[in-house]
Amino acid sequence: MSVKAIVRGALIGALYVLLTIAVQPISSGLMQMRVSEALCVLPFFAPAAVPGLFIGCFVANLIMGSALPDVVFGSLATLFSAAATYGMRRSGWSKWLAPLPAVLFNAVIVGYLLTYVYNVGVPWEVSALYVGAGQALSCYVLGMPLLFGLQKFEKKLFA
Repeated sequence: MSVKAIVRGALIGALYVLLTIAVQPISSGLMQMRVSEALCVLPFFAPAAVPGLFIGCFVANLIMGSALPDVVFGSLATLFSAAATYGMRRSGWSKWLAPLPAVLFNAVIVGYLLTYVYNVGVPWEVSALYVGAGQALSCYVLGMPLLFGLQKFEKKLFA
């Protein structure tokens, strides 16, 4: 990776941490909406966003005092979704599907963590639905306008 790509990834990671901590009360729990997850559309433009989002999620989870399995597997959910989003662009998938990996991976993995690590008192399917709904709001309602806004400047920002 070039220095420019490393800096780009670091900035994305720092922005993820900042956005997560800024709205911490709604960033975790059964009914969560991580505003920072809107950034999960960025791998559609830049491969540097993949490690940036992973490290940002990892650091944010550490700062918020998440349980160790959540720090590890919650961050891996973000890594898997970011890698899948990047792969979608390379495979020619529609940009409208860019947020979908973040919704699905987080619903399944974070839903599991909420049920079996945090014992939120609801079945995994209910946890997954709650997390998926919050992810859909973050990734589609906030992420898609971000994607379309950045698309205008794609050549300048992500070349």
